Amino acid sequence: MPLPAELRHTTREEVMFFDTDIGGVVHNLAYLRMIETCRTKLAGLMGMDLRGMADSKLYPVVVRTEIDYKRPATLGDALLIHGRLDELQRARFWCAFEVRRESDDALLITCRQCLALVQMPEGRPVRLPAEWL
Repeated sequence: MPLPAELRHTTREEVMFFDTDIGGVVHNLAYLRMIETCRTKLAGLMGMDLRGMADSKLYPVVVRTEIDYKRPATLGDALLIHGRLDELQRARFWCAFEVRRESDDALLITCRQCLALVQMPEGRPVRLPAEWL
């Protein structure tokens, strides 16, 4: 299926106890989990919904993450995770993310992730679908 020219998705998360360290600040793994949720929903818009991936055994696999921490989120903050398809190459694609606090729109995190499509169980990378390019 051809991809829309601009592919975006936003998810909302509330910072829970398990997202924070002893000081009540969100730790890096929690941000990555939140980005993973947004990226999974974005993949669904690209034709890779969870059930479809399980049936086809074709999965988008993260091969690189670049993340910049701008400001901390704390316990109870409502966060908006904005994700978008950023770049398509022959065998990989990039998604970009921003994490913002809902109450004041403060930019907390910027992130880019490079992904490749991998056919399982072989673990073999495959080219992106021609219709995507």
